[in-house]
Amino acid sequence: MADEPSDRARAQALGLFLKTTRQGLSLRDVEEATGSQVSNAYLSQLENGKILKPSAHILHLLASVYGVPYEELMKRAGYIAPVPADRPPGQKHGQVATFAIENLDAEEEKELREYLVFLRSRRRRHEQTR
Repeated sequence: MADEPSDRARAQALGLFLKTTRQGLSLRDVEEATGSQVSNAYLSQLENGKILKPSAHILHLLASVYGVPYEELMKRAGYIAPVPADRPPGQKHGQVATFAIENLDAEEEKELREYLVFLRSRRRRHEQTR
């Protein structure tokens, strides 16, 4: 169901945001600024809503070039759910990562699990030293 209307609408909205944020840079300028990691053809497809699930890496590069928060692009791409204004007090998480597991290969999934273990152990050590 990767081509649901909501995915298409989100891709088009993200594309429009990227196009307007590019301000005065040509597609080739962006390609050069990213060290050719984002080709002008790919960026054109992204801006025209043809790419439904851009990678987090591409979004990170574009955020750096455009000077916009990476988190903003991740929200607009649908990877991070916006924080509701009326979030109940004491709710642990301000944002929910909504990475689709089918977009991860086995190595990426392994690395994410290892990183989560690391973060949790660091937090426990910090809590113990208080």
